[in-house]
Amino acid sequence: MTAPAPLEQFSPDEVLVHRPRLLGLAYRMLGDMDEAEDVVQETYLRWYRAAPEDVRSPEAWLVTAATRLAVDRLRRLKVERATYPGPWLPEPVPTDAPAAPAGPPPPDRNAELASDLSIALLLLLERLGPEERAAFLLREVFGVDYAEIARILERRPDAVRQMVHRARLRVRAERPRATPPPESHEVMLERFVAAIAADDAPALLSLLAPDVVVATDGGGVARAARNLLHGPDRAARFLLGVARKLGPNVTHRLGHVNGRPALLTLEDGAVVSVTTFDIDGDRLRAIYSVRNPAKLRRVLRDALPIV
Repeated sequence: MTAPAPLEQFSPDEVLVHRPRLLGLAYRMLGDMDEAEDVVQETYLRWYRAAPEDVRSPEAWLVTAATRLAVDRLRRLKVERATYPGPWLPEPVPTDAPAAPAGPPPPDRNAELASDLSIALLLLLERLGPEERAAFLLREVFGVDYAEIARILERRPDAVRQMVHRARLRVRAERPRATPPPESHEVMLERFVAAIAADDAPALLSLLAPDVVVATDGGGVARAARNLLHGPDRAARFLLGVARKLGPNVTHRLGHVNGRPALLTLEDGAVVSVTTFDIDGDRLRAIYSVRNPAKLRRVLRDALPIV
């Protein structure tokens, strides 16, 4: 007699309810929604084939499978991204859409990293090794205890604690000291657009931090700077130069991407770039512009005009 499959022991609701959490974990691991969805799909395919005796609980089994799949997928992606044409940026996702990756409330409301989906944080996580990234996310975002993370990664608990500790120090050392609330963030975006629209170099320079960085991701398809731009003077010249080349049918709108206000640029009604900002106090610390069309498919099309 054939042993019952896990889905015959557990109701579909007990299993599918975890999909948002799995998608949130996979997206934070990979920075690419297509890859994240592939990981979640493969996780469920493996669930259907799993032996009943291997399943302690649907959640534990699914998180373990998704994490291990994401670690393996990230190893491959890191090799591919090493030859990416120009700066690689994570795919922006509209966080007020039903398909946006989600997770449970952070275990520590005082931990400023806990539920962050920002492009800036995802880029910091790119500097971590795959297992280190997984350990950090499982602990800091999803509140998984060290013993469970050790089981998932097949590492010793003390080794996992060290991984999380090192990752936490690296990430916190490079985060802004004073992240503004959303309403102040939106005001900064409006000032940025006004300076660009007026071709006002002094006004734009007043918004840029001394160590500002501009990264544009065209994926080798759309026009974009092939290198990072450092410093306010170089950044301002580039941004104003790009704005002068825009056609008359270009408009800018406010959207909410990766949990932060973002600038959507449209040409003839189609989104051609999504720009997000890392703000430290009252200055723009980093400007990330995604122009690769393959990464813009999920961006909101009904954002509110701000210009």
